[in-house]
Amino acid sequence: TRPDPPVLIRDSARAATILRPLFQGLDREQFLVACLDAKHAIIGVNVVSIGSLSFSIVHPREVFKPAILLNSAAIICSHNHPSGDPAPSSEDIVLTARLRQAGELIGITILDHIILGEDRAYSFADQGWPA
Repeated sequence: TRPDPPVLIRDSARAATILRPLFQGLDREQFLVACLDAKHAIIGVNVVSIGSLSFSIVHPREVFKPAILLNSAAIICSHNHPSGDPAPSSEDIVLTARLRQAGELIGITILDHIILGEDRAYSFADQGWPA
């Protein structure tokens, strides 16, 4: 049999479409990192943290560990808001800024941090990285 074609991420809408099923039915926050190769094909998805209804503890070392182990060129971070509102919290903004700094230091680009709500998504990249 032929292998499945690689899943390429070209924009935030595609990333949200691919990642959304991984959050279906969750009643608490979950933070994922999608690891990408140099052509932005997904080479792995890792659950970084499972939190509570409104909070998830995320540290850069847990975010970048799978990316380093998979020799990722880039990553896309994503988490859900069980409330349904994808607007970023102040903690989300601070975390995104920290992750971007860490990525720059180790040479792994963060292409986006996407927050998934009920039927909408918030993309930090699309919003000009307000963090």
